[in-house]
Amino acid sequence: MELHLKTIGICLIALSLVHTIFPRQFKWKVELASLSDVNRGMMYVHTFFIATLLLLVGTLCIAASHNITHSSLGRTISLGLGIFFFLRLLAQFFGYSSKTWRGKTFETIVHILFSIFWAYVTVIFFLIYFK
Repeated sequence: MELHLKTIGICLIALSLVHTIFPRQFKWKVELASLSDVNRGMMYVHTFFIATLLLLVGTLCIAASHNITHSSLGRTISLGLGIFFFLRLLAQFFGYSSKTWRGKTFETIVHILFSIFWAYVTVIFFLIYFK
């Protein structure tokens, strides 16, 4: 399980860093221009904190994989992360419109890969908790 946690940690850290290109990649300056200041600000602030959360959880998975898998506190943390990433998996299917990926090769591949990744992360954290 420790290897799985380290792998997840590397992926989460990489994903956190990818968030830095979101404003440019998704043309937020243009796309969000019509939003109120508070709504536009929420996009930037929430993206920053999601990226920070991914970075910290990824670091935790790498630096404390033994403690996560072999302690009561670690297993409790795993339950919380399992629930969190299960909700993220549900959001992959119910939070985003299928119009964003259906019929588009690249977007469909990304959708499938993230679905698999969130399922993998969820299963690993639940396996740690329920072992």
